[in-house]
Amino acid sequence: MTGGGRILLLLGLLLAMPAAALAQQGRAAATRGPAPADAPLITDLSAHLIAITSSFTGTDLLLFGAIDEPGDIVVVVRGPTSAAVVRRKEPIAGLWLTRRSASFDGVPGFYVVTSSRPLAEIAPSTLLSRLQIGIDSLRFRFTGSGIIEDLPDFRDALIRQKRREGLYQQSVGDVDFLGPKLFRTAISFPATAPVGTYQAEVYLIRDERIIAAQSTPLFIDKQGFEQEVYEFSRAEPAVYGLIAVLVAMLSGWLAAVVFRKN
Repeated sequence: MTGGGRILLLLGLLLAMPAAALAQQGRAAATRGPAPADAPLITDLSAHLIAITSSFTGTDLLLFGAIDEPGDIVVVVRGPTSAAVVRRKEPIAGLWLTRRSASFDGVPGFYVVTSSRPLAEIAPSTLLSRLQIGIDSLRFRFTGSGIIEDLPDFRDALIRQKRREGLYQQSVGDVDFLGPKLFRTAISFPATAPVGTYQAEVYLIRDERIIAAQSTPLFIDKQGFEQEVYEFSRAEPAVYGLIAVLVAMLSGWLAAVVFRKN
């Protein structure tokens, strides 16, 4: 498809999609209904549901939109939050054993931010910190006891692990403009992306001020047999655990029989 054809197709999608324009500064809740004709920012996703099946190996979603005023675009996709524990192992008598740990709450299971330019050139650090835009601006709540002087090191270790798993991503210049008003960017979700409700936030920023913002929901859910197993494990954890142990014992016994015959 030619560049002109892509622009026409994207424009048609933008005209047909339901959207909500948020004029207030800061993070906004998603709303439904047609956007006003003079909305400075209109966005949507190529899909609002990612179905996880046994063959799921990850996927990419397209976030696209249009602006009616000049400015920079910042896209933030946040996954469901949960608690996390970071453990530090130290060598003791030739063995690596856990000696210290730190517990955090409010940790996003998935976090992606991409922008048309470097964040430091788009907005002041106070604004980025307040809205938690950028991995360095993420705030986790320490839930452990006592005072840990090197707590930032535990936080950094947690972020490094999330990045290795592909769950935390930050990039610059991946917001592509198709002309002066239309833009798009691809969001990659690894196979390990957690199930739950996500928010795709888009900010239009000019002169270090948020001109417009929009938040769109996204859902990742298990489908088919995986969903049934997941729901059963939540409803009957004791029975599920017993079955898992029995299956593991049966697998070990079968393996022993096979190797004995060989």
